[in-house]
Amino acid sequence: MSWVNIVVPIVTLLAGAVGGFFVGVFYLRKQLEKMQNDPEMIQKMAKQMGYNLNKQQMQKAQHMMKNQKMPRK
Repeated sequence: MSWVNIVVPIVTLLAGAVGGFFVGVFYLRKQLEKMQNDPEMIQKMAKQMGYNLNKQQMQKAQHMMKNQKMPRK
């Protein structure tokens, strides 16, 4: 059994994990940016978590998301 048969799968696994992490972060940031401008998405997310937001709470959530700084654009 050659060392290549051991090293290549490990390197491939690590590269896939790192690549998947960065793709996931990119996708999540895009979703959060879209959610800032779409109150329906915020309402949908709140309902999925078991909350029902009234108009005042919705405005507060939008304001908080707009003031949140997104690192590295």
